[in-house]
Amino acid sequence: QLELVESGGGLVQPGGSLRLSCTGSVNSLNYYAIAWFRQAPGKEREGVSCIGGSDGNTYYADSVKGRFTISRDNTKNTVWLQMNSLKPEDTAVYYCAAPSGSTYFYCPELTRNEYNYWGHGTQVTVSS
Repeated sequence: QLELVESGGGLVQPGGSLRLSCTGSVNSLNYYAIAWFRQAPGKEREGVSCIGGSDGNTYYADSVKGRFTISRDNTKNTVWLQMNSLKPEDTAVYYCAAPSGSTYFYCPELTRNEYNYWGHGTQVTVSS
């Protein structure tokens, strides 16, 4: 069972930056594709970004392209989401997630039902 833990959320002013972290138990993230999702109050959970476990390929939702960067360091068992030029509409609970099945090392579509392992989330609030 893969366990994921997010950290790094907080309150930031518009235009500011935050870096979120997703960690797992020892070596557990190394081969998994890891994605970030977010859910704002009253809205559906939406996919933000994904990084492959085997190829390191990255994918982004149009709403965050050019502002967010996903990266990983398998020696630290960590995936990061660097968020720059934050906007009030980025306010949400951010979750990291991983797929299961025989192709768990590739990023599936950034839709909720493609991912089976979830963290508990970290709150990001963008407000002046």
